[in-house]
Amino acid sequence: MNENEWLADRFEEHRPQLRAVAYRMLGSLTEADDAVQDAWVRVSRAGAEGVENLGGWLTTIVARVCLNMLRSRNVRREEPLEGHLPDPVVSPEGHLEPEDEALLADSVGLALQVVLETLAPAERLAFVLHDMFAMPFAEIAPMVGRTPEAARQLASRGRRRVQQVAIPAATDVARQRTVVDAFFAAARSGDFDALVAVLHPDVVLRADFGARRPAASAVVHGAAAVARQARLGASAAAVLHPALVNGAPGVVITMRGRPHAVMAFSVVDDKVVEIDAFLDRERVHRIAAAVLDAS
Repeated sequence: MNENEWLADRFEEHRPQLRAVAYRMLGSLTEADDAVQDAWVRVSRAGAEGVENLGGWLTTIVARVCLNMLRSRNVRREEPLEGHLPDPVVSPEGHLEPEDEALLADSVGLALQVVLETLAPAERLAFVLHDMFAMPFAEIAPMVGRTPEAARQLASRGRRRVQQVAIPAATDVARQRTVVDAFFAAARSGDFDALVAVLHPDVVLRADFGARRPAASAVVHGAAAVARQARLGASAAAVLHPALVNGAPGVVITMRGRPHAVMAFSVVDDKVVEIDAFLDRERVHRIAAAVLDAS
């Protein structure tokens, strides 16, 4: 085996971890795969001669690629899109693919990914690499052009933001599924009071129609307002396919056999506190392929 073959094999061994770093950094499965591939091109050109910690070195390269992508994204996007949601990891209920397990390690729920989207690029990098992947600040600092102490402050700001906003990840999936089922039962029966009863008073609904229909995307607050919007699963033509969305109960909705929506739910104390609805059909087809293929 020559050096290039050895390096390619080692890179493949680290790919799940590198993809997990990129997913947390970018919130996009497609961009995460692009970042990892870009990193491989750089690694294959540079070689690994003299590298003592191969895993740390590869993580650093992927993180730098992601940081550049985040900064470029912020330049292109003058204002954040209302209701924009990061990609979820959608899998059939009761079955998680091995390549998805690394993505969802450490309970990376969709609520956390939503919060990460609000961080500045340098804050996000420092928080993700230190708090999620235990990288020392001395190694993070050169990536953001700061001192280790300044990198520590970046991570601290990101951590405070996450602690203020992120919803604790629940662990009883079966109990959460009961709440989600009650939501759709109430929606389909048209029972407004039952809908409100299953929702937290301060529930938030984010509806992401994608870049082609940005004006349709919206964020709705409050149980009564969200209940009035609960029409997605109420149609008799809607077929609900139970799924796990970042490890929590959700559904993939098809209409006349075609992908229509993915809905993710955050449940705390038997109340729905967040609903994230993905309504760009092309995106739904891409992110929910595992569930649709299994149906």
